[in-house]
Formats: sequence, C-alpha cells, structure tokens
Amino acid sequence: MRWPEVRALYSLAAWAAQPLLRRKLRRRAVAEPGYGEHVEERFGRYGVARPVGDGPLVWVHAVSLGETRAAAILMAALRQRLPGMRLLLTHGTATGRAEGRKLLRDGDVQVWQPWDTRGAVRRFFAHFRPDVGVLMETEVWPNLIAEARACGVPLALANARLSEKSLRGAQRAGWLLRPAYRALTAVFAQTEADAARFRSIGAPQVGVLGNLKFDAQPDAAQQAQASRWRAVLAGRPVVMLASSREGEEGEFLGQIKALALSGKARAAPENEANARPSPLWLIVSRHPQRFAEVAQMARDAGLAVAQRSTWTDAPPTGALAADVWIGDSLGEMALYYSLADVALLGGSFAPLGGQNLIEAAACGCPVVMGPHTFNFAQAAELAEAAGAARRVADMAGAVAAAQALLADAAGLAAMRRAALGFAGAHRGAAARTADAVAALLAGQGLAPSRHNKQP
Repeated sequence: MRWPEVRALYSLAAWAAQPLLRRKLRRRAVAEPGYGEHVEERFGRYGVARPVGDGPLVWVHAVSLGETRAAAILMAALRQRLPGMRLLLTHGTATGRAEGRKLLRDGDVQVWQPWDTRGAVRRFFAHFRPDVGVLMETEVWPNLIAEARACGVPLALANARLSEKSLRGAQRAGWLLRPAYRALTAVFAQTEADAARFRSIGAPQVGVLGNLKFDAQPDAAQQAQASRWRAVLAGRPVVMLASSREGEEGEFLGQIKALALSGKARAAPENEANARPSPLWLIVSRHPQRFAEVAQMARDAGLAVAQRSTWTDAPPTGALAADVWIGDSLGEMALYYSLADVALLGGSFAPLGGQNLIEAAACGCPVVMGPHTFNFAQAAELAEAAGAARRVADMAGAVAAAQALLADAAGLAAMRRAALGFAGAHRGAAARTADAVAALLAGQGLAPSRHNKQP
C-alpha cells in the first residue's frame, strides 16, 4: 500500500476516534481538571492569536512533565541564541501544561497539541504559522509531521531517544511510521545508539547532540530547604523511591513492613544507644493523580504516614515521627533528591524502562536501579560505570542495597561525589541544540562537523 493510501486510512481512524478522545478527556478531568480546559484547542480551534513580533516564532511541543522540563532547558538556550524569539508551546497532558505555564514570557502562547487528524493539524498550522518546530524526545505524529512539511515548516525531533523496544514497534508499524520519520527535517539524538536506531527507521539528518537534562541546574532554594530539613531530621537517613509507577509502591511498602516486623528497621532495645536511626522512607509517585492512592496504601500497610502537601516550609513534629513521607507536590524533585541519602529509581523495577536518573545525579544523590532501564539505557550504563548508580535484580535487592549504603559512610560519600562528577561531565547539549535549531531557521540544516558528536 502506498503512503497516500496509508495516510488516508490512518487519518480516517484518527477522525473516527474523536468522540472517544472527548469522552476520555471528560473522564480524566474528574481527577485532573486541566484536561477539561480549552478542549477545542485539541481539535485545532483556538481562542488565542498568533504571537506578534519581529523575531521568529519557535514552536516547541513537549507532551508531558518530563519533556517540558527538558524543553525548559532548551528554551533558555534558544532565548539566548535567538533574541526576540516568540514561543508557541504545546502539550498533551495536564501536568505538562501546568509546568509549561511557568516558562512563558510576555507574548508567548501555550495551547494543546492538535489531535492528529488532517483537519486539526491543518487548522493549527494555518492559525499559528510557526517558523520552525521542535518536537521533544519521542513525539512522532504522522499527520502533524506531514503537514509541517507541506507548509514548509522545518521540524526537528530534539533530545531524541529511541529504545530497542520502541524501534521494534516502529518497524512493525513501518507502513505508517517510516514515512513520518523520513518527513522530519532533522533528528538531534541523545546518544549514538539512539542515532543508529533513528537512521535505521529512515530519519534524515541525524546528529548526536547529547541529553539536555545534563544541563539542568538543581533549584538552589530547594537544595537549601533540603539542608534545613536534614538538620531537623537530626541524622535520620532518607531513602527515596523516586518517580515510582503502579505496582512498585506496593513492593516497596511490603519491604518496609517486613523490615519493621523483623526488627531490622529499628534498633533492638539493648542496642538502642549505639544504633543508627531508622530510615525515613520517602515515596514520590510519577503520576500526581496517584498521590492519594499511594498514601492510603502506606496507611493500609500499618505505617505512619505524613504527606508533603499538608505543610509549607518545615515538616511538623508529627511528620518527623512518621515511617513514610509521601512527596505529593509538583516541581520539587530537587528538594526530594537533595534530601535523600539514596534514591531507588522508579520505573526500573517493573518492565517500564525506568525514569531519568540525571536529576538525581545533579543533586549528588546516589541511585539504586532495577533491571529495566531501556528508556534511558546509556545514561544508566554511564552512571553505573561512573560509580554514581548501582543495579539490582528487584525491589528487595534495592532496599537491601540502600540499607547497606547507609551503613557504609565512606562508600555513600564516594557515590555522592561520583554522581556530581557524572552529571557535570556530560553538559553542553542545550547550546548545541539551540545552535542546530538556529541553523534550521537559517536553512542550513545540521552541520556534522559541529554537532554530530557525543558530549
């Protein structure tokens, strides 16, 4: 089947799915009201005008929270590289949009990504007429990319990653996705392994610019707040389950409960004077809609729970006596990583590909990760090789490894130094990517001698 016919069938399916999308948005809006806002934008109908000004209109699409945080790093570099630029920022999730709102300046516009029907994406491009487009990380939508090409809008996939698992999926749907990848103007890959996979699926102008997240600087105010909290905790160590996913919290809480019942988590009465304080266990779920559920899971396990959302600056006395803290706040990962002595990497204990450990490293927080890190394979391998992370087989091994590190002050300090060194050694992707976007604006494409190398 030829591409025009394939695209026609895909477009028909996307058009027919619109009522299902509206129903899904209504359901999601019950728990997350953001999904009920500006719904018509998703269908290419906008109540905001195209930004005006003399500089170029740069469109950045960051689907969710993680991509938006990476986009923030790129946007700062773009504003330096392209003075006077105007920003069109699009998202697919409520958490992404809430985070993106913080990045806007006067004259910028933020809307939802159009649903991938021909009509919606055509209305999007006709209304906003961006000068260049940047899709963050993994966002490949056939109609969106085809329409950008038809409108002459250079479109790059930035901070791009493609795991072996995702590549196999793209190859299975090659009749639809190969033309979409080929229609991109350029791909700015995180690693050479990612670049090789993009080339194999037909992407053009693939350069290796590095991972934008290495350029993120932890929030200094949050780090200072973490220092104050550590002083209040009076030497009590903190073990964090970071960006956890469904199923992982239950395993983690099961391990904590088993330790408490066995007496290993607390000192025996005869050794109380010389024993280390019992750990404070901190859980930060990846998805905000699950904060309350995770807190209730901890209570159901018979553990004393305190929730970050119930206090402002300093934890109250009751929180200091809790077994488990629930990090039910947004935008405070630097606080949590700076507070933790060890972080267990969420998404890596179930076959979900793991979360990004770079922010933990930038805060000097050692990481223990499970077997599943295929979404961030090279970062995980480099961190392990640098001594900033350790790999274990399962959650039981992770909790045991964390406890062993707490008992090894010298080893823990060495891992902290290694984490900071690892984070600092791979910076520079933001400037390289901003230069590459500017080159696309100038019609120059990707310059291999300048950009196609791993930091």
